[in-house]
Amino acid sequence: MAWDLFTNRGGSKEEAKKRLTLVLSYERRGLPPNFIERLRDDLILLFSKYSQFDVERIEVEIKTEKDDFDELWISVPFKQ
Repeated sequence: MAWDLFTNRGGSKEEAKKRLTLVLSYERRGLPPNFIERLRDDLILLFSKYSQFDVERIEVEIKTEKDDFDELWISVPFKQ
């Protein structure tokens, strides 16, 4: 999950690469460093009004495609 990228401080090369990619995509788009966390918090507030959604499992990420194309990815799952 995107918001975990900055809390997992293991020495993993892959985690460092993910963090760098995320920071670079933020800079390219002119987004503040805490954009994902703020957006997720806003989505939790919005979707918590509806009992059908599992707000604890909301995911928000910026994904970079091979063509250097960034997309905002949001997952709002339904409760079982």
